Amino acid sequence: MPSTDLLLAFSLFALISSITPGPNNTMLLASGAAFGFRRTLPHMLGVTGGFFLMVLSIGLGFGALFRAFPGLYEWLRYLGAAYLVYLAWRIARSSPAARADGRRGAGAPLGFFGAAAFQWVNPKAWTMAVAAVSAYTPQQGYLTSVVIISVLFAVINLPCVSLWAGCGSLIRQWLDDPARRRWFDRAMAVLLLASLYPMLGQG
Repeated sequence: MPSTDLLLAFSLFALISSITPGPNNTMLLASGAAFGFRRTLPHMLGVTGGFFLMVLSIGLGFGALFRAFPGLYEWLRYLGAAYLVYLAWRIARSSPAARADGRRGAGAPLGFFGAAAFQWVNPKAWTMAVAAVSAYTPQQGYLTSVVIISVLFAVINLPCVSLWAGCGSLIRQWLDDPARRRWFDRAMAVLLLASLYPMLGQG
């Protein structure tokens, strides 16, 4: 079981990595602004739930698969990049009118399962999960430690992602103007594309 000092250090790591900008938080900010906090709730829960499962899976040995087959990680990395480009295009092309009357398609919020599945192609999520398991999981009582850090990460992650969605919902009325909405959507799309740089820059 991790010591108190290790848990405190891990909590700080989880807080910083969860609250800083990245694909998840950019998408949640845009979703909060487009659909409001309540309709973005499945997206938030999907991010946290999917990431919890990822940390747990890596801790229980799934990460060994990527060490044995490094090409698989490269494949996932570029699959994630392609999906982020698609999401950026979707945000940039989204219609304020479609979001207002609840039509699906470009104006539909990301659901629980979509957000959870996205974690498996999200490069920041992989980096966070691997770092959490490799740096903060002692070998003594390993299984218990993996469960503890997975749960603790989820507990810290949910308020952080909720903050981003909440910030988006706070500016929702300001974005009622179609011109402001278009500029905001384009800015979110650019930020999402910018998150690709550290991923594709890895050797």
